[in-house]
Amino acid sequence: MSSQFSSIPSVDKVLRHAIFNGISHKTLVKKAIRQVLDRIRQEILQLNTTNFSIDVIAQMSFELYCEQQKSSLIPLVNATGILVHTNLGRSPISSVLLQEIMPALSAYNNLEYNLHEGKRGERYCLIKKVMLDLFLAEDVLVVNNNAAALFLVLHTFAQGKEVIISRGELVEIGGSFRIPEIMKSSGAILKEVGTTNKTYYDDYVKAINAHTAILLKVHCSNYKIEGFTHNVAFKDIIKIAREHHLLDFYDIGSGLLNRCFVSNKKLYSELGHIFDEPVVKEVMELQPSLVCFSGDKLLGSVQAGIILGKKHFIDLLKKNHLLRMLRIDKITLAYLEATFRAYLNEQWDKIPLLSLLRKPLEILFQQAENMLKGLPHPFSGTITQSAAYVGGGALPHKVIPSFALKITHPKMSADDIKILLRERKIIARVAQESLLLDMRTLLQGDDVQILDVLREIA
Repeated sequence: MSSQFSSIPSVDKVLRHAIFNGISHKTLVKKAIRQVLDRIRQEILQLNTTNFSIDVIAQMSFELYCEQQKSSLIPLVNATGILVHTNLGRSPISSVLLQEIMPALSAYNNLEYNLHEGKRGERYCLIKKVMLDLFLAEDVLVVNNNAAALFLVLHTFAQGKEVIISRGELVEIGGSFRIPEIMKSSGAILKEVGTTNKTYYDDYVKAINAHTAILLKVHCSNYKIEGFTHNVAFKDIIKIAREHHLLDFYDIGSGLLNRCFVSNKKLYSELGHIFDEPVVKEVMELQPSLVCFSGDKLLGSVQAGIILGKKHFIDLLKKNHLLRMLRIDKITLAYLEATFRAYLNEQWDKIPLLSLLRKPLEILFQQAENMLKGLPHPFSGTITQSAAYVGGGALPHKVIPSFALKITHPKMSADDIKILLRERKIIARVAQESLLLDMRTLLQGDDVQILDVLREIA
């Protein structure tokens, strides 16, 4: 065994191999070589033999080096039917909108510079105009996600004070983050009213005392209580808050801006149930104190927590020293503004999520039919009706009609095919022991990529 260890070449000897010519910075190459040599030593210990030549070692090291240079964030094909897939980056980004904002991002810009006055400006002013054109809001503030928006409002207005919320709205959001814990961390005191399934107008009124600061409503976007239920509409919460000189605050969650992107009657009949979500434009017509919602769910943009409301309250939020830790950068700001301009101009297809939602069933069927014709032997397939979902904690159990291609292989199970596809960057789902490729979540060119991969597997 000692002779086998002594036959292992040194790092420098491997580094001098011709395969590494042209690589000027050798530090990472050396790291890859060391990892390969360590692997060989382990094989000697476990198998008591090794037959690796220096050419093989150099090739293995080069391949490992190349693999380590690849970006860790890679594009995937989403064939699951989940539109806002939390694990797959939520709402997809628009290449068209990225091109629109690239000139400003690739140069110095006026992120915090007032061109008219020649002095320091405020980054939130850049997005304010387009937001106020969209909504009946006095002012706007954007932080890095919706949980941060909720936390900032509670920290600013309710430290050491009570926040009244219905017991049925104490939700747990993604990653085990819970409303009570967020509230506790902000310094606010939770005061539950009502029961899990029923809360009434008088429950809020009776709970108000000298320590009350906020009446909070949280949209239960990731679950639904059905049956014997009752809740208080936000317009009534606003009424109670005004009568008692309190702040009303609505965490809308998913950020459905308006209904305008569905104008076709047939499409509306297919998608109308998604409007069970609160619509931001309609909520703002109530002239609330503050509302917040996510940027990367039904809004179809980037991760952000958007706060709309009365200027007086927004001004106080801007004075909170925590805002510097929670604020968004220039890329998020620019992309959000481009998204809102697309909404303002009703350019729905510039927003990938809306484009996917708007795709008619006949187009999805045609897409599945074209893929079926291109399936390589020995794969076989059938087209089946499918249930797609919004996902991302929005509209639980609300089905969006779709079509899927069900594929089978004579020698492989559905799980086997799923794994082979996943290894090639395609994420599908298995239902009733069949592999399904859902057309609702395929972006342009994804169908071609899937067929290429299936040919490779075949």
